[in-house]
Amino acid sequence: MSEPKHIGIVGSGLMGAGIAEVAALAGLPVTLVKATPGDPESARARIRASMAARVAKGKLAAEDADRALALITATCDVDAVAGCDLVIEAIVEDLGAKRELFARLDALLAPDAILASNTSTLKIADLSDGLRPRRTLGLHFFSPVPAMALVEVAHLADTDADALAACEAFVARLGKTAVPVLDSTGFVVNRLLVPMLLGAIHAYEQGLASAEHIDTAMRLGCGHPMGPLALSDLIGLDVVYAMAKLLYKEFGDDRYRAPALLRRLVQAGQLGKKSGIGLYDYSAKPAKANKAALVIAAQPSIAA
Repeated sequence: MSEPKHIGIVGSGLMGAGIAEVAALAGLPVTLVKATPGDPESARARIRASMAARVAKGKLAAEDADRALALITATCDVDAVAGCDLVIEAIVEDLGAKRELFARLDALLAPDAILASNTSTLKIADLSDGLRPRRTLGLHFFSPVPAMALVEVAHLADTDADALAACEAFVARLGKTAVPVLDSTGFVVNRLLVPMLLGAIHAYEQGLASAEHIDTAMRLGCGHPMGPLALSDLIGLDVVYAMAKLLYKEFGDDRYRAPALLRRLVQAGQLGKKSGIGLYDYSAKPAKANKAALVIAAQPSIAA
């Protein structure tokens, strides 16, 4: 297969909508499936708002935004992706849910179509087992998709060479950089990133420094654009916790053991920026460290 010509995306949340946006801006027709109940046009509205913000900042021409939006068909019908040659799954990070969706997609798609997952930690081998393992890959985009330049392309040792080449060509067309990685829990970035995030949360929990000072130290000392505590909040503390549990289960390495502070903030529903409070309190402008976080960390834990 040459470069994919029609992209299907199942899941229209932050990641799915972001992938649809960049694919359409690259001139590719996109069928975007809303995987949860509700009006599928809400997915197009999310993309329209994202592009409008870029137009307002002078980063995108209005006519290019209009042209891209016209290439996106939003629907709630998974069967609508049947004619696509590359379908990217971007639903909840749950192996059972993804396996169920992949089984349905495998029955729908042409034999030479490519299945891909935007999973950040699950193994592609587990997702594709018994389906089309040689034509199932990981396309791990990073958030926010329009701004982030990297895509990890996860493959098995015996992945079809043309499927891998087609995915790399697709990523290049989006103006992003593909890094091929051999299939493994967490791939490359999260295998290295998660211990840093957990280490920063441990340091804060132990009183090594304030949240702001930990983040400032990593920004100025290591040249990071964002400190690890603020980044954890941006990713979502529930997502960081889920990644930590998966990596710890896979490798049994204490670097992936979730700190009590992370676990208890998640149990309290304080998930970071998306919930308005996490390690930082986003009701303040600018955001300030969540004063209640260390109190929550000292409370008796609910079963993890």
